[in-house]
Amino acid sequence: MNHHPQRYARVLTIAGSDSGGGAGIQADLKTFAALGCYGMSAITALTAQNTVGVQGIHAVPASFLRAQIQSVMDDIGADALKIGMLHEPGIVEVVAWAIDHYNIRQVVLDPVMVATSGDRLIAQETVQVLVRELFPRVTVVTPNLDEAQLLLGQPIANAQALEAAAQGLLAMGARAVLLKGGHLVSDEVVDVLVQAQGPTRRLACARIPSRNVHGTGCTLSSAIAAHLALGHGLEDAVELARAFILSAIAQGAQVQTGQGHGPLNHGFSPLAMRRLVAAEQA
Repeated sequence: MNHHPQRYARVLTIAGSDSGGGAGIQADLKTFAALGCYGMSAITALTAQNTVGVQGIHAVPASFLRAQIQSVMDDIGADALKIGMLHEPGIVEVVAWAIDHYNIRQVVLDPVMVATSGDRLIAQETVQVLVRELFPRVTVVTPNLDEAQLLLGQPIANAQALEAAAQGLLAMGARAVLLKGGHLVSDEVVDVLVQAQGPTRRLACARIPSRNVHGTGCTLSSAIAAHLALGHGLEDAVELARAFILSAIAQGAQVQTGQGHGPLNHGFSPLAMRRLVAAEQA
């Protein structure tokens, strides 16, 4: 009997927790589930957070982050990794160790530095360690405009400047960069995907009017990781992730959740858990 064992497509998120449920690991896990993947988490920090801002951050020690990652990877494993909020250098170093130690091939880094509300979430010294340790190790980096400006130390004035800015981030050691231009004031949203080994893609769409955009960056990076886990190449994973997030924004635009920037509608059309054929046991 030729019976192949099955498993789920597995995605691990290493990120901060958002008590309000709109961003962070909560958004990540909702996204993985909506796209038919099995989600797991290693929490870097707890936040007291809602739709109007971040009221407090409680850091998780690097040693305990490492314990969470080991628990997941030694037992379940992961087909892809999404990295979010990393608040201090020791945390970054644990993540770099995990990528190497477990030979994780598909890695999406969302360099979370500024919350939707404008709150700064990361110290400058951590930014330097993040660039040095993680940029060369990950599949793609997905900064928004504020994060790219912080990384490059210069303003990005318009959509025409996006590609040069993305190339500047490649020059800092990244293998691929998806620079998101959603914070530019325009009726059109333009993102640029540049790759050290591959073509440049300009991805544009009409802006969807909504104040419910809390967690868009977390959700997009998680959707890319989910599609990589499902076996798509990077360009296809980015295209599919953008389609998912545009629908999630549109489907949540008319709903009020809280007093500020509400969440997307992650559950607008959830998929059944995808089963893959597990590698045959030796």
